[in-house]
Amino acid sequence: MIKHIAVSGNIGSGKTTLAEKLARHYHWTPLYESVEHNPYLRDFYSDMTRWAFHLQIYFLNSRFNQVRTIRESEKTIIQDRTIYEDAYIFAANLHRSGHINDRDYQSYLDIFHSMIHFVQPPDLLIYLKADIPKLVQQIARRNRDFEYNIKLEYLKTLNEHYESWIRSYKAGKLLVIDVNNLDFVERIEDFSFIVNRVELEINNLFS
Repeated sequence: MIKHIAVSGNIGSGKTTLAEKLARHYHWTPLYESVEHNPYLRDFYSDMTRWAFHLQIYFLNSRFNQVRTIRESEKTIIQDRTIYEDAYIFAANLHRSGHINDRDYQSYLDIFHSMIHFVQPPDLLIYLKADIPKLVQQIARRNRDFEYNIKLEYLKTLNEHYESWIRSYKAGKLLVIDVNNLDFVERIEDFSFIVNRVELEINNLFS
């Protein structure tokens, strides 16, 4: 039985929406990223340097609790973003950009490496590949006021980290879906295309 599917991708790539639609389609249990109730996110987009470390610790702890939920559950769970992305994409990018200093970054990595020993990779990781224009379009469409301050350069460097991580990902089965020309919300054929790709990967897990 497949127990854990994860959807990964940059801000605005459509992760949460796809996780929701696949959960309904397959009767999976969705686990979403804590955005609306995140006490640091709004402050972070206003002042990244001041709040970056706090935000990343919050996400890391939240994601680790999700991993524990997945491990203890008897259901098939689809997760919106993984614990790997917290460390390898977002924290790494904030450190490289100077928003997290060396001392705090090392403390963060120490916590992450302690946690990762208890983490099993997803049975299937779905990566939504999207270029900057697509990300900007979808961020604008969902109209969250605290995301108005997101800089294009920030999205660009996140994409670079994502591409690097996906190229080296060996933890488990990986499905890359280029969503630049897809609209799986408005076009049923685009969602069917993704479902067919997912079905193929799921079937291969049992072959």
